[in-house]
Amino acid sequence: GLGFNIVGGTDQQYISNDNSIYVSRIKKDGAAYLDGRLQEGDKILAVNGKDLKDLRHKDAVELFRNAGYEVSLKVQRRLQPQNGPVSHQGDGESGGLPLAAILVPGLALAVTAVWILLRYRQQI
Repeated sequence: GLGFNIVGGTDQQYISNDNSIYVSRIKKDGAAYLDGRLQEGDKILAVNGKDLKDLRHKDAVELFRNAGYEVSLKVQRRLQPQNGPVSHQGDGESGGLPLAAILVPGLALAVTAVWILLRYRQQI
């Protein structure tokens, strides 16, 4: 096998109102684990160019079983860890900025302003 389990499908929705197929578990020392790119929680959009949209779970499983030795997956990376609800960035949706992208430059600016103020006060 490919070394991972999937959940989801039109008949077994993993996320309410979402028929997508998700990676539920990566088997240690399996093909996906050794490759290292696939992660638990990833949404699988296509297998070997075949779209997984609106498939029943068992039909998706069959696609994976018949994928062959060289498998190409189109994957949408999860945005947060599995500790809470899984959030995925869809086509045209904004993922927003991570908090660190705002805090780090702001902190650097504040430190620079304090340094300039202290240097200026020493010169007076």
